[in-house]
Amino acid sequence: MSEASFATAINCMDGRVQEPVTNWLRDNFQVQYVDKINEAGPNKVLLEGDAQTLASIKNRIGISHNGHGSKIIAIAGHHDCAGNPIEKQEKVEQIKKSVELVRGFGFDMEVVGLYVNDQWEVEQVTDILDSSLTQ
Repeated sequence: MSEASFATAINCMDGRVQEPVTNWLRDNFQVQYVDKINEAGPNKVLLEGDAQTLASIKNRIGISHNGHGSKIIAIAGHHDCAGNPIEKQEKVEQIKKSVELVRGFGFDMEVVGLYVNDQWEVEQVTDILDSSLTQ
């Protein structure tokens, strides 16, 4: 690739989920790099965070999009999250709501929701609206 390609991941700070999410984005969107926006329990932070925290997340998305040309954002939640210790089904619902929230931020980017299961495998829990972004 002559020009670097980027995706963005809003992910948990938990080190166990960084590599699976990064690899999933690289494999599914043929990007070289993944900009990381890490929070403890990112789905809970997106849905319940204060205005300052949300502004910080939006700012970091803007840097990834405007500075690196990222066209895709993954919002990940995971099994055994210390920052948001809830059951899988509730977490998946939070991921879906987080995707809708971030879609509403106004960036020209696709947003996908991911769940990292107890085997540290990535499950896609929302659709990609722009089919040209996938393989």
